[in-house]
Formats: sequence, C-alpha cells, structure tokens
Amino acid sequence: MSEVSAATKTEITFDDFKAEVLNDYKIATISRECSLLGRKEVLTGKAKFGIFGDGKEIPQLAMAKAFQNGDFRSGYYRDQTFMMAIGQLTIEQFFAGLYGHTDLAFDPMSAGRQMGGHFATHSLDENGNWNNLTQQKNSSADISPTAGQMPRLLGLAQASKIYRNVRGLENFTKFSNDGNEVAWGTIGNASTSEGLFFETINAAGVLQVPMVMSVWDDEYGISVHARYQTTKENISEILKGFQRDEDTKGYEILRVKGWDYPALVETYQKAAAIAREEHVPVLIHVNELTQPQGHSTSGSHERYKNAERLAWEAEFDCVAQMRNWLIENNLATTEELEAIETASKKEVMEGKKAAWAAFTAPIKAEQQELVALLTSVAASSANKVFIEKYAADLASIKEPIRKDIITLARKVLRMVVNENGQAPLAAWITNYTNKIQPKFSSHLFSQSDKNVLSATEVLPNYDANAEEVDARLILRDNFDAIFNKYPEALIFGEDSGNIGDVNQGLEGMQEKYGELRVADAGIREATILGQGIGMAMRGLRPIAEIQYLDYLLYAIQIMSDDLATLQYRTQGRQKSPLIIRTRGHRLEGIWHSGSPMGMIINAIRGIHVLVPRNMTKAAGFYNTLLETDEPALVIECLNGYRLKEKMPTNLGEFKTPIGVTETIKEGTDITIVSYGSTLRIIEQAAKELQEAGIDVEIIDAQSLLPFDINHDCVKSLAKTNRLLVVDEDVPGGASAFILQQIVDEQKGYRHLDSQPQTLTSKAHRPAYGTDGDYFSKPSAEDVFEKVYAIMHEAQPDKFPSLY
Repeated sequence: MSEVSAATKTEITFDDFKAEVLNDYKIATISRECSLLGRKEVLTGKAKFGIFGDGKEIPQLAMAKAFQNGDFRSGYYRDQTFMMAIGQLTIEQFFAGLYGHTDLAFDPMSAGRQMGGHFATHSLDENGNWNNLTQQKNSSADISPTAGQMPRLLGLAQASKIYRNVRGLENFTKFSNDGNEVAWGTIGNASTSEGLFFETINAAGVLQVPMVMSVWDDEYGISVHARYQTTKENISEILKGFQRDEDTKGYEILRVKGWDYPALVETYQKAAAIAREEHVPVLIHVNELTQPQGHSTSGSHERYKNAERLAWEAEFDCVAQMRNWLIENNLATTEELEAIETASKKEVMEGKKAAWAAFTAPIKAEQQELVALLTSVAASSANKVFIEKYAADLASIKEPIRKDIITLARKVLRMVVNENGQAPLAAWITNYTNKIQPKFSSHLFSQSDKNVLSATEVLPNYDANAEEVDARLILRDNFDAIFNKYPEALIFGEDSGNIGDVNQGLEGMQEKYGELRVADAGIREATILGQGIGMAMRGLRPIAEIQYLDYLLYAIQIMSDDLATLQYRTQGRQKSPLIIRTRGHRLEGIWHSGSPMGMIINAIRGIHVLVPRNMTKAAGFYNTLLETDEPALVIECLNGYRLKEKMPTNLGEFKTPIGVTETIKEGTDITIVSYGSTLRIIEQAAKELQEAGIDVEIIDAQSLLPFDINHDCVKSLAKTNRLLVVDEDVPGGASAFILQQIVDEQKGYRHLDSQPQTLTSKAHRPAYGTDGDYFSKPSAEDVFEKVYAIMHEAQPDKFPSLY
C-alpha cells in the first residue's frame, strides 16, 4: 500500500495545463452550487428529497480524467461531479432529476423514477437496440441500497476479461476493445461494512479483473462515526492482506487525501494503468473528505459533529483546498477564481430556473385544460356551484402536480353522473390516465421486438426410435449446442465447472469450452448474480448458476433491487438479459427441498420466473431466453435429473414458450393447476381419481411470471366449473398468486360451481427424509382426498364422505 505524493506529471504546455485545471475548478464550483441550491429546493418544497455530492468533488474530477470511452461506472448517489466531468450530466438534468421530471429528454438518468443522485447513461436506443458502448462513457444505473452497486461492478469488470481472453468474440466490437475497459466503483466508507462489499472485493481479487474501487471516506455513515463502522477505523488498513506482491496475486491498494488535487490526479492515472493494462484490481482509499451539508436533506450534521470537526471540515473542504492550491502555485489569482465562482452561481441559477420551467410547463397546460373542461361541464350541471368552486381552486394552484389534477377530475365525475358532462369528463380522465400512467409504469419488462413474448414455440423433434436417457443428458447436450451456437454464452457457479455441476448437467463442458466460459465460482451467491448482471450489461449472455433454490435468498436483494428494476429505472435504456439457473422442489429437508416461490415471485417483478416440469422443457426455456433480451430465473426439478426422457434431435433449437400453459391431461370434472415436480404427484392422483369416477384436467403453469397469457386456465374452468391449485410453497404463497390470476384477473369466478381451493405445503419448512417430505408437502393421497372432498360437496350421493 502506498501514499501517493503530490507531484504532477504532464506533457502538455503550461497554458493548456492551466486551462485544464481551471476548467476542473469550474466544474467543482458548479457541482457544489448545485448541491447548495438543490438543498434549498427541497427545503422550500419544490423537490421531495435531496442527497448530494458536496465534499467529494475533487477526487471525482481526478477519476473522470482517467475514465475512458468504453469504461463503466458502478457507483452510488454522490457522484454528480464525476458525471458532470465526463459530460453526462448538465445543470438542467441535475435539477430535472431532483424534481422528478418524467421525461427522458429532461431527466435521462431515470425519467423521474429515481430520486436525484442516481445516475445512468443510455446503453440502448429508443427501440431497445444496443448503442456502441465503446464510443461512449458508461454508467450503470445506480440503486440506493447501500453496497448494492458492488456485485454488478464485479460483472462489469469481468466482461473485459472475457472479451480479452475468449475466442469467438472478435465481432462484438460494440461492447469491447480487446478487453481494455475498466470498471470503476465508488462507495462511501461506511458502506464498506456491508457484506456485499467484502464479497465483491474478495471475488475480484480471485478473478483478477480490471476494477478500480474508490472509497470516499468522510469518517461518517449518516450520523455514525467510523469507529462504529470499521475495524481500526480504516478500510485500507484492514484490507492490507489483499495487497499483491511478487509471489501472489491480489490488489494494488492506494491511499490518497481527498483534498489534494495533484496527488489525486496522479493516483487515478496510476490506478487506471494498472487495471487497464494488467487486469489487476485496484482499491483507492480516498480519505480526509468532508460532507458540508450532512448526509441528506432529512437532517443536519451539526447534530452529530462537534465544533472541532466542523472547523476542520471548513478548512479541509476539497474545493477550498483546490482554490488555495491554485493561488499558491500561481495558476490563478483570487480575482480570476472569484469570477469563475460568480459565473458558476449564475449558470446554476439559470439552469435551475430552466429545469423548473420545463418540469412545470406540461403540468400547467394540463391544469388549464381541465379547468376549461370543468367550467364547461359546470354550466349544465345541477352541481354547478360546487364544480365551479373546484375549478377555481384548481386554477389557483401556482405549482400543481398531476395528483392535484387527476384527483379533482375524479371527484367531479361523481357529481355529474347521468348528466351531459359525464361523457366528456370520463373520456378526459381515461385519456389523461392512458397518457400519464405509462410515465410511471412502463418498461418493467422489455418493450423491444426481442421481448420474451415475441418468441415462438418450436417443438422438440425425435427420431422414430428415440431412446430414453437420464434427463440430465438432455440439459448437458443442449448446453453443448448453446455454447457452440453462441460464443457470447457462458455459465458459472458453485461446482459448475470441473465436475459439470452437482447433477452433471454440464458434464464435460469445461473441458470442451474452457475455464472462462464454464467456470467454478466461490460460495458467494450475491456476487455470482452480480457477475451475471454486469456481463449481461456489456453484451455477453451469462448463465449464473445458484446451486439450490434455497440459496437464492442470499442473492434475492440483488435480484430484487438491481436486476428486476433495471429496465424500469432507466425507462428501457439499459438491460441485463441474465439467465439465472437453479434447482428446487421436493427432496431432502429444510434447506434442499426449496419452493419459497411466493417470496420470490413477489420480490423480483421484472424478472421472468420459469418452472419447467422436466429437463426438456427447461432446455427449451434456455433456448428461448437466448433469443430474447430479458432476465429470467429457471428452476429445474431437483428430483428430475435421473428420470428418463427422450433425447430430442434439434438440440439448441427447440423452444418452450414463456407465459403459456400446457394441458397435460384433459378432463371434465375439475381443473388442477400446478407446476414443477408436484405435477408428477398430481398425475398419479388423477389416475386413482379416474378409477373413482372423477375426471381431472391437469394444467402445467410452466411459468409463473408471466402467468397464462392466453387465459387457458379460465377456458378450462368454463368446462369443468371447479378449480384446485396445488403448490409445494407455504399457504398463501405461489398458490395465492395463481388463484388471484385465475379467479380475479381472468374472471374465473364466473364459471365456478364450487369454492376455488388451494392445496399447499405445511406452513413450516419440510422435515428431512422421505417421511419428512410426505408429511410436509402435498402427497398423491392429499390431492386425491382434496379433489374427492370438492366433488363430495357437489355430488354427495355419488361421492360419499371419506371421513
């Protein structure tokens, strides 16, 4: 570990050098003024919440100097100066984000879907097609959960390693220039306490990827001092063991003061060269930083910093220190700097006014439009006086929001029922909602022509004398076809490489395709997901394998907060078509019989959840997903790998449709809907029920997100008039979701002659062993008796009570 000296090396002329540093100072003063004025906008009510980058301006300028086209940032919400310095954030855009402007033309970061300080660039055009990422400076879309940016950072860095070392990617010039791109991470020092930070740091050291990790250290995490956050109060000190040496690989660890402009510039140039050329990760501990306005607009730092600390922060404020350095080194006079500062204040004020005018103009136009309509409606209404009062109240609002407008319109609609004004007002509300709602709700899933619903089914083909094989061989041979067809496809996870996964679904693949494409990973589920997210954001097609469904919970936060929201929080301008492979259902005990499906499907809206009943269906899903541009979770049946299935002849080509159910047995008396391994139990029970005179129709959901887009379940109900949902999740889990979809969304209640019911596991986790499975999850006898009881209620004479 080294403390970088404050020497500046340059080959440019003095005049060029002076112009460059003065421009840096201007950016710093503009950013600082944005922070100061931004706080005022929140406190006066124009914006809802503010969290700013004041105190971190100068190190971010240094980072921006080393940041090149093709590079990626994965940071947190204080990097506004960096974004300004790389030309990806204007003053107007800064304030548009603060106000929550729902138009990408004004807030290109998220179109108002994230609070200010969350930055992103556009990897995709308006149609969802990739831009040339090597010709622009890139920022992956930020998220608020602390350290949540770390797993993604690992994948962004690993992509460069893949592009540099894997053959067959020579044509992927939109995404990489021979792997020379660096992934730049930023984090506050307090957030280094999070497990995601340590997991990522360790994984990057193991993988040896071009990552530069900056820790902005101002000694506090909101109000909590570093002595409560970090052992020895020093993150670089406790990471000393990661420092590389002549004999062992690791990190280059650098330490630099956050107010020392020339030392910062040299530090970042050194870090970039190491990462870019050698593919060695670098950690830069930027200490002695300040936070002049405290953590955010929700409080003041005077409440938790003493007078001595506040005085030190005033003296060692990085902008103030840069100002002193410029004067001491005769790079600028006091008068020159005052002129820059005055001009910056003026620019920021003008930018703020322009952003506010652009934000309010369409809303005020909508306000005036409704006022005119209400005035017209009032003229012929029995409630004229009240409606005119509503119109006057709306017109008097100087700074309306859309909630004010639509709320009032809906209230007035109740007053004109059966009057002449009802139709035009109802039409206005409908049109307004159709226009405005997408500004807040679009792009949860891809809206490009490569979305999963655009894929068409291709059935597996079989030879006339197709042999039945262990089902895992279908997966293995299909993966072989995938890796041969898609040079950008790769898979990694615990035991995925050398032994070909725990169920041999990847047997021999590492030997054939190499350790970078079929790779083992450490026991670190969150960063396995992060590897996949980052690499998929850079044009690769990774398959991240989580060994068992139960272990997915380690990564559920990353899936929920990062991957699932990516298209949504960028309004379709970034994507990560990651495939997550895991296995679950039935088998032994609490931790390896997983089906926490209700938790999963409600946490990861934005990711497709696919639940194939056999390995042919699973292989078909992988083939489908690789032709589309959306993320998905594929849950293979844990007890299905050794069951026999016929080997298809069109491996890599057949496709299982997503969102489409399959009726695997037709019947007339009752519809049973389920998925995965439980279907085999239902099929057994159906045979026994047939013998008892009950004809069951069985529907395999196949995917839970999306669920039954063709509404085949309700079509079945129209025939059978009875419904049972069988699931091995806890009561109220996935079964409740399926029931809601059929009865509520599909209006299945119209066809029911009996109460719709569910059959689920017990509320506890499954106990170990065969008996544990039997007494914890639905059995064939449970299915038989549940269906029989439903039929007994309908036809007691034909089906006498069993109990």
